[in-house]
Amino acid sequence: MNAQSGPPNDVDEAGRLAVCLVLGAGAGVGGHVAARFAREGHHAVLIRRSDQEGLDRLVGGIEDEGGRASGFLLDASRPDTIEQCVERVEAEIGPIAVAVFNLGAQIGHRPLQDTSYKAFELGWRLATFALFRLATAVVPRMVERGGGTLLVTSSTAAMRGNPGQHAHAAAMGGRRMLCQSLNAEFASQGVHVAHIVVDGAVDAPDTLGKMLGPERFEALREQRGGAHDGLLLPSAIAETFFQIARQHRSAWTHELDLRAHSDQAWWNT
Repeated sequence: MNAQSGPPNDVDEAGRLAVCLVLGAGAGVGGHVAARFAREGHHAVLIRRSDQEGLDRLVGGIEDEGGRASGFLLDASRPDTIEQCVERVEAEIGPIAVAVFNLGAQIGHRPLQDTSYKAFELGWRLATFALFRLATAVVPRMVERGGGTLLVTSSTAAMRGNPGQHAHAAAMGGRRMLCQSLNAEFASQGVHVAHIVVDGAVDAPDTLGKMLGPERFEALREQRGGAHDGLLLPSAIAETFFQIARQHRSAWTHELDLRAHSDQAWWNT
């Protein structure tokens, strides 16, 4: 990997395009990040838990624009699924130059006594342990090749614990600390790890849309979206991800936060 910017169209000795693997590729942030890297020459590999039709639509959209993409359904909470997927991608598609961890673990507002052990543990498995598994599978390969990038989508809960967010805050806080440890160990070996806090509501039908329901989501869009620019746009977030992956190693970003211009920052609310 070039120290200057990590060219998006790197190829291996067999002439295969470098891969941008997105774990958590819905129609919001994950799908847009995959499309952004594909437009610059990566083979985008989109991974999501369910909805084959939605996955095919995202892959087809990238291919319609002239990019290369593949898609897989995968339950990240099950043993070995992430590891086997990385192995398959590396063997059949190409070297993973950029890995994007975009899995969420939000279960909504739940008081302590309504947060079951099962829900708490599942949040950790998806938000923290799954990242550990992805890093274990892909980072040593990046080190062996001389570099790579791991971009981790995070949330306000990684920075501040709110009432009713016991499972989510604990899981996302662990995600943040894991990113710091990965950076401490592997930055000097050429692997760029960035923890990206999305501090606000994202205009994403697959995540916020499902959580709110169609009517409330459309009402939020009318109130804050569109010309108001009060919702974070997945395409704009994707642009930030792409630019981070191109940074010179003398000025790498290891943590940043994104929010709409009209929102207050997490430390002021």
